[in-house]
Order: sequence, then structure tokens, then C-alpha cells
Amino acid sequence: MTVAVAEIGDRTQLLALMLAARYRKPWAVLAGVFCSALLNNLVAGLVGVRVARYLTPRLLDGIVGVSLIGMALWALKSDVAPEQSTERRHGAFLATLIAYSIAELADKTQIATLTLAAAYSNLTAVVAGTTAGLVLANVPAVFIGHAAAQRLPLKPIHYVSSALFLVLGVVFLVRAAHHT
Repeated sequence: MTVAVAEIGDRTQLLALMLAARYRKPWAVLAGVFCSALLNNLVAGLVGVRVARYLTPRLLDGIVGVSLIGMALWALKSDVAPEQSTERRHGAFLATLIAYSIAELADKTQIATLTLAAAYSNLTAVVAGTTAGLVLANVPAVFIGHAAAQRLPLKPIHYVSSALFLVLGVVFLVRAAHHT
């Protein structure tokens, strides 16, 4: 439950919303979110158990900042209309899996997973609980994004998403530069 609450208003929710609007395949996006969350939470849990003391806030903020700026640029990429798309049918799933995995790097939910895994001995329960919380928190974002895509033109959605990712990326890079 803690992770579900922490996820509300998170940048990964914005990403899930944007991907659902872009691909108009909410179930494929949710599947990508689930697989990414499971993979990221498993890695975070293992890191929490093994090497958490070596990861610095500066390094994590720098990685996240660069990744978010990359997503800002990716969000500007124009799309072919869904009827004319030549993407494979797994395009929405793979795009979500990759983008969401990058966005989750050093995210508060991943850090919560890392911390919980360091504190509790049951890695399976920690990963299952944090993954469930993360996915449940993103279900509304995916379906809101999908519904918005039916009513709003995609170009403004791309511009707004890109601007938000750019701002967040710069914020993380500034934070990384201020860590001592």
C-alpha cells in the first residue's frame, strides 16, 4: 500500500498516461508496466540486499536526469496515425517495458523497494507487494491516457509530456550537481 500511495503523481504515472495516449492500447501498456515493475522491483530488491551502500544519491539523480531528458526527446517523436502504423503488434508493450524501466531508475518506489528489501528478509513478499502497489497505482493513469487520446489531438499531448519530462530531467540533474 505504501508504494501505491507513493506512486500517485509520480513521473512514471505521467509516462503510463502518455504511452496509453500514444499507442491507444491500454492492456499492452499495463502489461509493459507490470513486467517492468516486476523486473525493476526484483533488481531493486536484490540491490537492497547486496549493494545499497555503494549507490550514491548523486549517481542516481544523474542517471535519472539524463534518462528523463531522453524521454522528453522521445515524446516529441511524431507518430503515424494508428490506422497507418507499421509497428509490430508488440510495439506498445516493448516501448512501455523499456521506457518505464528507465523511468523507474532511482524512482521513489524503487528506492522504497530497495529499502524494504534491505530491512526485511522475505525478498519475494517485498517484490510482490511493491509490484502490485505500483501496477495498481498506474491503472487509472493508463485508462485516463487512453480516454484522453480518443478526445484530444496527440501533438499537444506529446508537447506537454515532453516539456514535463524535460523539466523533471533538469531538476534531477540540478539535484545531482548539488549533492556533495
